[in-house]
This record gives sequence, C-alpha cells and structure tokens, in this order.
Amino acid sequence: MPMTPTHPLSADRASRAAGGGALPLAGVRVLELGQLIAGPFATKMLGEFGAEILKVEPPGQGDPLRNWRLLHQGTSVWWQVQSRNKKSLSLDLREPEIQALVRRLAGECDVVVENFKPGTLEAWGLGWEDLHALYPRLIMLRVSGYGQTGPYRDRPGFGVVAEAMGGLRHLSGEPGRPPVRVGVSIGDSLSALHGVIGVLLALRVRAQQGVGQMVDVALYESVFNMMESLLPEYAVFGEVRQPAGSSLPGIAPSNAYACQDGYVLVAGNGDSIFRRLMALIGRPDLGDAPDLAHNTGRVARVDEIDAAIGAWAAARTQDEALEALNGARVPAGRIYDIADIATDPHYHARGMILDQPLPDGSPCQVPGIVPKLSATPGRIRAAAPALGQHTDEILASLGVDQATRNDWRARGLI
Repeated sequence: MPMTPTHPLSADRASRAAGGGALPLAGVRVLELGQLIAGPFATKMLGEFGAEILKVEPPGQGDPLRNWRLLHQGTSVWWQVQSRNKKSLSLDLREPEIQALVRRLAGECDVVVENFKPGTLEAWGLGWEDLHALYPRLIMLRVSGYGQTGPYRDRPGFGVVAEAMGGLRHLSGEPGRPPVRVGVSIGDSLSALHGVIGVLLALRVRAQQGVGQMVDVALYESVFNMMESLLPEYAVFGEVRQPAGSSLPGIAPSNAYACQDGYVLVAGNGDSIFRRLMALIGRPDLGDAPDLAHNTGRVARVDEIDAAIGAWAAARTQDEALEALNGARVPAGRIYDIADIATDPHYHARGMILDQPLPDGSPCQVPGIVPKLSATPGRIRAAAPALGQHTDEILASLGVDQATRNDWRARGLI
C-alpha cells in the first residue's frame, strides 16, 4: 500500500486483500478523478476484475455522462454500464479543504486515475509530483488529448480530435467523399484500454520493486498505435493510404457485397479460402489461375474478383449466401445493428448480454465483461451508484466526523 494504514478504510482494504478472493484485482483501491469516457472506462474495466473504485463527482451535477444520450428518469442508461462496480463521492475539487481531503484519500489508494487537461491537478496540489512525494508506491494514470509533455500539451483535446490527428478519420469513409466519424467515441475507449494495460504493468513493477509510477496516455497516440503499417509504408514508399470504403486495402478479397436484402461481409483472402470461395461461386477459372494463387496477384485483379463475388451475392438473400459461405468454410457474416446483437444466440451463450435492472426496477440489458478469464472471470458486483451515494461512508472511514460533513454539505463542498 502507498502508506502505513492509519484509517479504518486502509485496514479494511488490507483485510480484503489478505483474504484473497476470486477476482484478480481484489484488494486494489482506485481513486477516479476523471469524467465522461476515457478515465471512467478504464476504471470500469478495473472494477469488473475486482478493484474497488472510488469515483469523485462534482456536487449537484455529477459526471456529465449522467446526462448523455438517452435518459431514463433523468439519468443516462449509459451510466449503468460505465459506472457499475463504483462508489460515488460527491466532492468539490476546487475547494482547498476538499483538495486536502483528496490528498489523504489518495494515500489510501493504489491507483489514481484522471483525465483532466494537463496542469489542472497541479493547480489543486494533486499532481503527480505532489502525490508521488507523499506516497511513493502510488500509481497514477493520466489520460489527456496530447499527453503530459510536448508542444500541444496545453491544447484541449477530445476523442474526435484524437481520431483525426491519429490518422483514423482520414481512412474512414468512401473514396472521394468527406471523412466520417467511426460511430462511437473510439479514441476515448482505445485510450482507456491503453491506460488499463499501463496500470497493470505498473502494478507488476510495484510488486517487484516497491515503487509506483505515472502512466501517461495521450488520446491521439492510442489511436495512432492502431494504425497498422501506415508509417513504415510512408517512410519507405512515400505511400499515403487512402479511404477504401468497405474493402480492406492491399488484402483481397475482403469486402461487403450486396445481397437481395442486405450485405454480407466476406473475408476470402487466405490462399486456400480463396480457392474454396471461387469454387463456391462457380468461378474455378479464378480459383485455379496461377497469378491469383497468392495475395499480391489478387490485389492486382481485385476489381475483377469483387465483381465476380458481387454478382454471386446479388442473386441470393443474406441467409442463402451465409449458409453457402459457412458451408464452404469461408469467413463471412452479416453487418449487425444493435437489434441483431441483442437477439443473437452466440452473444447470449457467451454472456455478452446481461440483465441489469435500472434503479426503479425497469428491465435493462448491458454488455458483458471482456476479456474472459477461465479461473477468475470478471463480474458485475454492484449497479452504478446514485450521485454521492457513498460520500458519508468513505469520509467517515477517513475519520471525518458528522459535524464536519454537515458543515461541508451546507456549504456545497460535498
């Protein structure tokens, strides 16, 4: 732990950790100072595998995500996914008294997660240097648009900007048309995943060496890390990859093909798979052509190959095409919307559609937990909290008496 336990909260954490438990992060306490997606998605994953998440929200309004997208009785249903397994403390971080309290609370935690603009926590005396000096074993995950260093450090950064700067937006869409958004806040979520990896690595190092460290995650770098061969292709060949619609550039055939009632996605780019696919669609001439035996030759004739597969698909319904493709052992699938996902038997069999009633008992379904560990799988241990639901519990554990809590509450600090 970052410091010798001096509060019941610390002793309780030590007791839980000593007791083991089925979840791999049992006994790890995380202080979440972030909001919206990038920081909170990281803590969501840590919480699903046993970490105790103490989420700090502003009094009165809470995390803005509570009001994003579709609301049920005033609260976003997204909140039920992003904040499960968390405890909510409603604290005004702008107030010196609360900043001092949070410094104490950080000493009771293993990890602090934040996604404010760089410099914000420093202004409150809660930056990395401040906390690391007090608690050398503490780990801090910092997620920001451009990272904690560099000439763009102080620019405001959101996921959509990171997706553009990281190279993803340029590749999204149809050739010759304006670039399009992927459809979800993928820049934030990718950053959260990189953050989780960083925290787990830092916990491993701390177990070996006894010291914590800062994990610096930039949104644009998390996107750029997914950009495959873009940079070496440009460095070696001067090649700037362009949008390719539904096809997979440089890999053939891999595309979406129109059937009579929708599209099927076909990935026939393996050499033996290609031969089976051509036999299935009645084009053994293409399957047996020497110059199409390998991907390089197929890329050179991709338009011809796509036209042949497209003509075959156009004469069939989705179900007919998929039955034939699966029978020929050619990777293929339909393009799902959420209605398809919610009713798909494979999703249900894998535990990816879970029932999670809303606070008033209304039925709701939420995504399951990924990845799936065979011996210590993650789980939902608690529903998403009401704003400030655990403020008194945590502050009392820190030794803050009722009179002080009442005073802070009357002044709007909690």
